[in-house]
Parts: sequence; C-alpha cells; structure tokens
Amino acid sequence: MIVIDGQPYELENQNFDNLEQVFSKVVEDGRLDNRVVTDVYLNEEPYSEIYPNQSEDIEMSDVETIEIKTVPFDSMAVEITRELYKVVNLMAKGAEGVSEQFRRADDAEALETYQDLLDVTRHFLNMVSMLRDEYSLKDNVEYTKASTVMSDLFSEMSDVLENEDWILLADLLEYDFLPTVELWKKVIANLREDIREYKG
Repeated sequence: MIVIDGQPYELENQNFDNLEQVFSKVVEDGRLDNRVVTDVYLNEEPYSEIYPNQSEDIEMSDVETIEIKTVPFDSMAVEITRELYKVVNLMAKGAEGVSEQFRRADDAEALETYQDLLDVTRHFLNMVSMLRDEYSLKDNVEYTKASTVMSDLFSEMSDVLENEDWILLADLLEYDFLPTVELWKKVIANLREDIREYKG
C-alpha cells in the first residue's frame, strides 16, 4: 500500500521488482511536481538511502507499506531562505575563525578551515542563484552588487592564496569578506519577499 501526503495512491496492479521502480513511477505520474519530499517511511520505519540508488536493492517482496510526505516547493523555498540566513551567520563566524588561525600562524588548520569556508560559500551562492532564477521576478540591485563584490573578492583571495601570503589573506577575510557577507543578508530578505509575492 502506498500513501502520499495522507492519500492512498493506486498503482493499478503493476508489478514492480524493486523500490526504485515505484519511486520512478510516482515521479513519472507527476505526483511530485512542484513538491519536495521531506520524509519517506518504509514498512512504517523512516527510510533514507545510505548509498546512491539503494532503493534498487530493496525488493518489493520485502515492502508492505510506503508512505511519502511532501511540501509544496514554494513553502520549502521560504524555509530555505531562513536556513540561508543562518548560513550567512556561519560564514561570518567561519571567516573570523580562519582569520584568527592565520594570524596565530596555525597555517595547516587555517587552510583546511578556509577550504571548508569556500565550499560552504559556493553552495550558498548556488542555492541563492537557483532560488533567484526560480522566483525573483524583478532585477535585484543588491544581488548584482553582492555577486560582483564576492566574485572580485574570490579572485583576489585566490591570488593571495597562490602567493601564500597568509596575513594578507587574514586581512581580506576580516576586512573584505565579512562586510561582503553582510550584503547577502539584504539579498536574502529581498528574495524571501519575492517568493512570498510569487506565492501570493
């Protein structure tokens, strides 16, 4: 038996070998269009994949019930903007921490943390860009400014990293990266408003 958001979902006596085929059919039928899956329960137990495509290895003979819970993508988008605001604060704290490590000449640890900071920042920028492409219906001056400043700063920090000038990198993080991160708070606030208007 399959239940999606509290509603029984009939598969018209189709024979499926594994769980992946069921998931594919649900997607193919459009049941998840403009929605985000938040929870999956298999035989009334929470299910999540330990490795990619694990559902291919779960035979349907072992499955009694499947329950899928979703939320509209628009609602999730507003939640994502709240999370992005938290990420901005984490980026600021991370930059302060890396800057201090470089100033203490703790270079190995600082470089490792710096790489983590760059990864978080890139994921953050990708998520903002994706949401903006989907929901932002008007030109956003703050977004353009923040993107330009961040791009220029990334280039400068990359050059400094190559020259292994750790004190200059610490300065850039403290005096340039932190103010740039602050610009993104306004961008996220604008984006949240755009999403709400789009939903309305």
